[in-house]
Amino acid sequence: MQNDRRLAVLRAIVEDYVSTEEPVGSRALVERHGLGVSPATVRNDMAVLEEEGYIAQPHTSAGRVPTDKGYRLFVDRLTTVKPMSQAEKRAIASFLDGAVDLDDVVQRSVRLLSQLTRQVAVVQYPTLARSTVRHVELVALTPSRLLVVLILSTGRVEQRLLELAAEVDEETLADLRSRVNRAAVGEVIADAASGLRALPGSLAPGPTVGVADAVVETLVEAMSDNRSDERIAVAGASNLARYGDSFDTSVRPLLEALEEHVVLLKLIGEATSSGMVTVRIGAEGPYEQFSSTSVVTTGYGPGEAALATLGVVGPTRMDYPGTMAAVRAVARYVSRMLDEA
Repeated sequence: MQNDRRLAVLRAIVEDYVSTEEPVGSRALVERHGLGVSPATVRNDMAVLEEEGYIAQPHTSAGRVPTDKGYRLFVDRLTTVKPMSQAEKRAIASFLDGAVDLDDVVQRSVRLLSQLTRQVAVVQYPTLARSTVRHVELVALTPSRLLVVLILSTGRVEQRLLELAAEVDEETLADLRSRVNRAAVGEVIADAASGLRALPGSLAPGPTVGVADAVVETLVEAMSDNRSDERIAVAGASNLARYGDSFDTSVRPLLEALEEHVVLLKLIGEATSSGMVTVRIGAEGPYEQFSSTSVVTTGYGPGEAALATLGVVGPTRMDYPGTMAAVRAVARYVSRMLDEA
């Protein structure tokens, strides 16, 4: 019973501190949260929580604030991820539905996430190496000119014009199109490229081999285009103005990180699976200078595959339930868009 009550006191302290940005006292907790016990009992519970390292007293006469250990317990045991309202879901859908291509999806997603969470939002572009081939199309513009179209699971589309040394008829092209798709569709980039390179050797000698060589070379070149790798989009730096009271400890390192995308990529971590939200608090992250920072991330991608990571970065004093819900909702919607692309 006492342990449950102390957890309720900790939950109330975290919620009030995030909301008011002021250290929390026992009388305020009793008045706001209806804990059903006296301020003296709450003070005793707070003393135990402080002794165990879950809260701290920043000033002699002040109330208490959560520590990183307290936030971690709150996230692990006390947080219920708030479901998005129908209005919020409609807002997400209407904001993202108008996207015209992958770049637009990423840019819209990062702006939306920063608006929903009032934090710095980071969206990694889908990493080419993790994507799979969804479809290859060969379109004859003239008997000796092809449009080669490569569609990846990320929603990325690569198009190349190919001038052939000899003319190709529709029957030959249809056969080659079928063979190319059998060799590449559903495979990750590296395996698709290997399968395609072996394709010309499986053909009977003749003009088709030359066409196949040209098509394979064009597709492998398109697959090796690294423009999307290690790219991220960032939005919401202005939200850091809300944390001016902790500029040196929380805001300055983040502002510096916004200039170093490699640092941000490591900060948000690698996507392991779509749908699972990860919260790293303070010193749990990879960089000591971000010890006053929390990172809430998840992977996104079609189906169960995680092609990249998106999330938010901000001071540890953040609305964890709301932030986790927003990160999860935006990731799910982007994943569904890529799946349906």
